[in-house]
Amino acid sequence: MRPHVFIHTNHRQLAGALVSAHSMRSRSRHADKFDVSLIQQKDYPFFARYEGRPYLKGGIRIEWRNDDLQSFTPLRFMPPELMGYEGRALVVDPDVFAVADVWELLARDMGGKAILCRTHEGVKRTVRGAYASSVMLLDCAKLKHWKVEQQFDELFRFERDYRNWVGLLDEDPATIGAIEPQWNDFDRLAPDTKMIHNTRRMTQPWKTGLPVDFRPVEHFPLFPPFGWLMVARRKLFGDYGLLGSYRRHPDPRQEALFFAYLRECLESGAIGEDLIRDEMRRNHLRHDTLERARTAPTVAAVLSDLAPRRAA
Repeated sequence: MRPHVFIHTNHRQLAGALVSAHSMRSRSRHADKFDVSLIQQKDYPFFARYEGRPYLKGGIRIEWRNDDLQSFTPLRFMPPELMGYEGRALVVDPDVFAVADVWELLARDMGGKAILCRTHEGVKRTVRGAYASSVMLLDCAKLKHWKVEQQFDELFRFERDYRNWVGLLDEDPATIGAIEPQWNDFDRLAPDTKMIHNTRRMTQPWKTGLPVDFRPVEHFPLFPPFGWLMVARRKLFGDYGLLGSYRRHPDPRQEALFFAYLRECLESGAIGEDLIRDEMRRNHLRHDTLERARTAPTVAAVLSDLAPRRAA
């Protein structure tokens, strides 16, 4: 079975997912050796059954919202089922974009592990857990216990904690191996970056200026009062109350890279202008998206700017 790259998404991050898929193909010299597909939340009706129902997230009971920015996250565990528990799959968030040839990762020796992913460091490790499941290379035959609908239901029976599930704490650590952080580079675009992950939701380059539509972390072991404050904010003002607007990304090159890829998508027909206009109308894309894409530099120009930094 051919290796397969899956980008999981929902309606709010569809444009990002399409750009991600394009980047995986366009940056590879071996694009004919693997497939690329989106896993879209709208195609899985079981999500609708849980709208508004409480589930455990970091030990806190919170209501499930299908309209939330990251309601697609459980789908990162779907590839083994989609592959019939055979072959190799790479699953990435919709805000992850290839800079290097993804075939290098798809073809690597997994050393007998079921999962390869990067680990978190510092504060993020304390808050999110050891493993970053936002980019995972999977040996699907070793993951026959991954059954997404069943495991999703366990959240609402309070038999499974979302934070532990997403943090891979429910997996045997002996089955998890590490990949270099450059394959899931958190808001860092450098000469050695292989896949850039715009993981800081507040500064995602295609959202600048739009009202925030995600719920911030409410489980913060290093300073619990911050978590309590976030819980109080949500209960008093609603899911997105007082959160303001998305801010500009602090690295202009990362913003330029996204719009350079989007420019390629528009010029090749991979994404149509009608879709972009509709996503802007829905506040899923910043309102100057088409203008920014039309005037964007080429991908090669953005990446060439990194070369002098390598010498430095």
